[in-house]
Amino acid sequence: MAQFKHLNDLNTFLTMDGENAKGPVPRWQRKLNLSGASTSFNSSALANTSARQTLSVSMTGNANNTLQLSTTVNSLKTPRKNGGKGTASSASKKSSQTPSKGPTASSNNNGNAQNQPGGGDRFIPSRTATDFDLGHYIVKQGTASNEEGDGGGNVENDEGAAGGGGSTSNIPVSPKQSERMKSLSEAMRGCDISKQRLLAFRTKVPAPPEGHVNPLKAIYSVKTPMSAKSGSRYIPNAPERILDAPEIMNDYYLNLMDWSTDNVIAVALGASVYLWNAATGTIEMLFENEGNDHACSLSWIHEGHILAVGTSAGTVELWDCENMKRLRVMNGHSARVGVLAWNSYVLCSGSRDGTIVNHDVRTRQHNIGVLQGHTQEVCGLKWSPDGKYLASGGNDNLVHVWSAAHGAPHATGEPLHVFNQHQAAIRALAWCPWQPNVLASGGGTADRTIKFWNVANGQLMNSVDTKSQVCGLLFSKTYKELISAHGYVNNQLSIWKYPSMMKQVDLMGHTGRVLQIAMSPDGSTVMSAGADETLRLWNCFAPDPLLAKKEKSAVREKPSLLKQSLR
Repeated sequence: MAQFKHLNDLNTFLTMDGENAKGPVPRWQRKLNLSGASTSFNSSALANTSARQTLSVSMTGNANNTLQLSTTVNSLKTPRKNGGKGTASSASKKSSQTPSKGPTASSNNNGNAQNQPGGGDRFIPSRTATDFDLGHYIVKQGTASNEEGDGGGNVENDEGAAGGGGSTSNIPVSPKQSERMKSLSEAMRGCDISKQRLLAFRTKVPAPPEGHVNPLKAIYSVKTPMSAKSGSRYIPNAPERILDAPEIMNDYYLNLMDWSTDNVIAVALGASVYLWNAATGTIEMLFENEGNDHACSLSWIHEGHILAVGTSAGTVELWDCENMKRLRVMNGHSARVGVLAWNSYVLCSGSRDGTIVNHDVRTRQHNIGVLQGHTQEVCGLKWSPDGKYLASGGNDNLVHVWSAAHGAPHATGEPLHVFNQHQAAIRALAWCPWQPNVLASGGGTADRTIKFWNVANGQLMNSVDTKSQVCGLLFSKTYKELISAHGYVNNQLSIWKYPSMMKQVDLMGHTGRVLQIAMSPDGSTVMSAGADETLRLWNCFAPDPLLAKKEKSAVREKPSLLKQSLR
């Protein structure tokens, strides 16, 4: 018999297509047995508890792993990517799923589908963030509302309960009284009760009181350009150096500062004129006026150490700043001289009498022409880079463009163009260094705009509202940008991209309006004189070191003949 048993075992082992009776139970058979056991257990449990329902907590297989109330016993299912739909009403047919990544639509006790926000797999209420008094009130109001209704339905709601103002008695309440009770309850709680939950799962930051202003907001409100496509760069928003300027005159129509090509800054303070060497830091007093006379305008000659000074007496003085002595005094005006402009050996002076006088500083008879076009004080004068045009701005809200006379460095005759689009005095004038026929002009308090003119055809190219008084304009020598000085309200310096006029940054610091701005000889630094009696140096146009390094590496050194001959 033993040999027959051995043969049977051998045949069973060699049979490949037969059923393996001694191996582990297949997966499908295990699932079938478990499903059958779960179904039989659920049916017996439902039969024994027909009088009441048992409350059990189960985890549904939706995307957010939310807690729900269920009356079924969970069956085992393998996790799958796509969530399913489940209801609590059919206990014998539907079962919950394991947590999965896919989105599912779960049903609450009222049968309404609800999607909860994503989070973790645990939901622990926060006691500190939960208002238990409000929750008790909402539960009582919801219970009263259900009792006054059809008397059916579940007691709890997944959203808490609506914050209605229903009464706890069976006496019918009018809609007006219901709204009044709701308003009173919301006024007592200080919030909309219908939007409050029974449990809070995270602590929220309390809202600031009404009208609260963050005192640290100014630290993070600096608008620095961040776009790499627009060619943005780093611009320091703090001055590199601050100098005191006591007794500087706060007059919009005067030009009391200028920067020479020798890196010397001349500034008029009260009745005196001082020279500050930006390279060495030495300060010297050029002269001091006697009586009530004072300097109204300063202008350096383009090449050299000659300083022109316009006085309150209507005269123009030439000073040799190397030898610290006055060279000559030139007459020609009947009122103060508020602005000066050099063009080679010709000095143009603008006065309160509305005239512009051309002075040839080489000859004894210096007055070579008078330009009459303005009806009020001339407060702005600028020659174009090529010396072909002279722009003048006045208190009569007009900009005049004068043409040079037959190649001479002075203007004669009638103005070539008269621009009358400004609504206030024009003191700020600047010529574009790479477009000699483009003129920028800035208006005063009633105008607040920067306008760009094409003097070749007399057309207005662009106009930008700066929201404040324009006191000065300068084009950068390094970048295609424009800097403007302003007065009330912010007393700031603004840097603009040209020609798009996209604001790059506002340089804040002056507590009074900026009276004038001047640029260093290398074009990297701008000095601003403010009515707060300070001079501030801004390193806002410094060349980009990376760009300079690239340009330097692009220029290859020519190999010497000595190196070529050596092998």
